[in-house]
Amino acid sequence: MGKTTHDEFHVAIVGAGIGGLALAMALHKKGISFTLYEEAKEYSAVGAGIGFAPNGMRTMDLIEPGFRPLYEEVCVGNKGEKAQDIFFEGLLIKEGLGCDEKWVGKSAWGHPDYVRKSAHRKTLLDIMTSFIPIESVKFSKRLTNIEQRSDGVILTFSDGTIAESTILAGADGITSTVREHVLKDMYPSQVAPVYAGAYCYRAVIPMSEAYEVLGDLTDVAKFYFGLKRSAVTYRITGGDEFNFLLCVADSEDAWKLKEAVTEKITHEAMMADFKGPGVDERFRQLLSKAQPTKWGFFHHLQTSTYYRDRVVLIGDSAHASLPFQAAGAGQGLEDALVLSNVLAQLAKLPQRGTSQTRSIHAGLAAYDSVRRPRAQKQLEQAAEVGRMIFFQHEEAGDHMDKILPRLQQGRFNWLWFHDMNKDVQEALYRMQRQINASRYTARI
Repeated sequence: MGKTTHDEFHVAIVGAGIGGLALAMALHKKGISFTLYEEAKEYSAVGAGIGFAPNGMRTMDLIEPGFRPLYEEVCVGNKGEKAQDIFFEGLLIKEGLGCDEKWVGKSAWGHPDYVRKSAHRKTLLDIMTSFIPIESVKFSKRLTNIEQRSDGVILTFSDGTIAESTILAGADGITSTVREHVLKDMYPSQVAPVYAGAYCYRAVIPMSEAYEVLGDLTDVAKFYFGLKRSAVTYRITGGDEFNFLLCVADSEDAWKLKEAVTEKITHEAMMADFKGPGVDERFRQLLSKAQPTKWGFFHHLQTSTYYRDRVVLIGDSAHASLPFQAAGAGQGLEDALVLSNVLAQLAKLPQRGTSQTRSIHAGLAAYDSVRRPRAQKQLEQAAEVGRMIFFQHEEAGDHMDKILPRLQQGRFNWLWFHDMNKDVQEALYRMQRQINASRYTARI
């Protein structure tokens, strides 16, 4: 039985995705005792391409300055010096890609201070895990039950083992066991992720193969807009590999698999999704290189709280979003930064066990009040971009001259160039204010 004494401040982290690893890195850097529990038998990566926008990179600098030099060695941007500040460039998925449209050449969005950086998820995880002592990680641990007591949290795993912690941080993904614990009593309708009415096929292929299909179009990250079908493409792995998603709009009640976000189908059924007019033949060539697996797009449209007593949510467990702003991983890093600073302050307080309950509530409430509005705004904006890429936006429709300005005119500034130091200080201020108020109330 993994056990902590009431004199030790110990954090249990469930889930070794981006958010969980970032929190583990941050706690280790601050000297806070933690154990990271992962269901898989080893570190593993779901998905392929991933990138951090400026907010993500600056947040990681605050968590672990040693990360950036290693990441810079493996990440890659667009090809060409003049294209480095482009986030994505827009074309059409239809025959000819819309290259004769009047807006072509003016269809990119980004920022002069933005630098595109993408990598293979496996490589990114390898870098992050290099900063985490392996003795603080327990694999093959599937969480089955959470019991909160006045002096701590009891975790039960499927192998029969039990562990105790002062605080539990749930980073166990979009179908989170920890999320269910936090929300099921007060907000049961918010527990399950919501199908967003779309799915994709995705793959990573050698750049040489991608170039044979798309040529110079592989140089710069692309959104290919279209009615109910679209595509997202960009370079990874130092430019040696090409990541693509071929996306299909669906009805919002069409996903029939319970508690599964992927579905294996036949190759023929996959190819049929991009059959017929309205799709350039080059995308069918790309699709033929993908595995016939549908990846459903799910998100958490509503989350009324990120914590319950001593249990708190971070990353996709808190705010899974659609991928169309490439911001989900960055939001998980921001969670980890703010929460780790709150936890570090809690660890310094003299109270332990039951006597620290009020302080923990104050700390997690402060984290929630700072992080939830920002993460929710990102989630909602990502869903809006999803409607744009499928020509389903309520105002812009299929008019690129209305879609592009919505992406180009400072849409991402609040997201990319936010002061995370300010958020940390604000969370600590709110926590301390609440602790002081509780002490005052207890004296009168």
